[in-house]
Amino acid sequence: MQKIALLYDASQAVLSTFELDEVLHQILIIVRDFFHFERVAILLLDKEKQELVLRSQTGWNKQDFRVPVGNGLIGKAATQKRPIYAPDTSRDSRCPTSARDQFSELAVPLMVREDLLGVLDCQSESADGFDSETIDLLTLFSTQASLAVQNARLHSLERRRAQQLEAINTIAQQMTVVLELRELLPKVCWLVEKAFQLDHVSVLLKEEEDLVLRAHEGRLTLCIPGDARLPCRAGIWGRALVAGTSAIVDDVRKDADYVGLFEETSSQMCIPLLSFGQTLGVLALDSTRTAAFNPADRPTLESVADICANAIQNAHHVERVRQLAYIDGLTGIFNRRFFELRINQEIERAQRFDSALSVIILDVDQFKRLNDEFGHLLGDEVLRQISSIFSQHLRKIDVVCRYGGEEFAILLPQTSVEQALRVAEKLRGVVETWPFPGVPRPVTISAGTAVFPRHGTTRDELVQAADAGMYAAKQAGRNRVCLAPIANAASAHS
Repeated sequence: MQKIALLYDASQAVLSTFELDEVLHQILIIVRDFFHFERVAILLLDKEKQELVLRSQTGWNKQDFRVPVGNGLIGKAATQKRPIYAPDTSRDSRCPTSARDQFSELAVPLMVREDLLGVLDCQSESADGFDSETIDLLTLFSTQASLAVQNARLHSLERRRAQQLEAINTIAQQMTVVLELRELLPKVCWLVEKAFQLDHVSVLLKEEEDLVLRAHEGRLTLCIPGDARLPCRAGIWGRALVAGTSAIVDDVRKDADYVGLFEETSSQMCIPLLSFGQTLGVLALDSTRTAAFNPADRPTLESVADICANAIQNAHHVERVRQLAYIDGLTGIFNRRFFELRINQEIERAQRFDSALSVIILDVDQFKRLNDEFGHLLGDEVLRQISSIFSQHLRKIDVVCRYGGEEFAILLPQTSVEQALRVAEKLRGVVETWPFPGVPRPVTISAGTAVFPRHGTTRDELVQAADAGMYAAKQAGRNRVCLAPIANAASAHS
């Protein structure tokens, strides 16, 4: 969670002012204090001369310093638009001779969308002083720093936009404290709608080759199903995604590509949600008035979209981190911690909707003997392949977990006892006939099945019942599926 704390603190600091010099100073302080680097500098792009000019620094012995775009480590980070790392500058031809006494250097481009603003250059006195986590943190922080620099420039160039820029700051600060995607997206829509007095705001996120309306806020009437999948290349949003820039249509009735989201829409603006070169989706703005969107407002609204895209990306990252806590490191499937979380949720859902829920507990037969005969590495590979077999032969709504050692647990929502037995028998049969490399004999599993509410209505009752079924399968000779005995369920209730 260090990354989340960094993003929050960094956002509060760099977005707390619109004065460019203060923003740059805050960025230097954050990088220096969080990462403890001896030398940090920010070079901003002079577009006319195509040079990177030193604007703010700490620990550098240079004042009037310029780097042509494309030259050296800093210049290449600007042209390639990605972080460039030199573990040992004394051996790196990209580093100038005068810098050969430095041991390691990381140059991170400061970018908003595809526009280069400058480069954040960090230097350490230690050889290979940047590990992968530090590089990732600095790269992620650079997105916030870039937004802060861009916001400051917009403020200085367009004083008349002060009120809207204040709204950007408010939105950015709000975005940093919301980490759940389901909570974040409606908040994005609500904040943008209120700040810019729009009729309707929608967030459409990319899923494979489609867009899905994930959240919307406003006073217009939705004219598509809430779960509809929309082609990425259709409509005005398709034009925006293909071009990688905003698309404004003053009168949608005169636009042949228009695909309507709301009945009352007369004009629409679609802004791609881009984060570090990745297309996340579209921020769609709808108005009942024709020609409602002033092209002069585009930079401000695009800054808002960038903030939203960054917040969405952070939420995705938080979700991935959360998922990693529930993933078994050996097999790549869910672990017991996730099973304990989901079984209670599924029991509650089954109770609420009066539906069935089946639990299967499976164990690899004589796994210790397999490990003793063929070694633990081969035993691990067997577990990985069995996990893959289970995942491939189950539905998306089913949950397969490594329960511990060679034991697995499967949750089958909306599944009757007869269906669960068929699923368990299918898995048993596939494993028995599977050609495990390096294992000259069949690998088999024993499984026990229990169903809610027949065998229990609590987590402990269902797991104990399924476990008793598996034990019965072992006692009956292994390589079979047994239904949990009713006697076990009755004793669990007593």
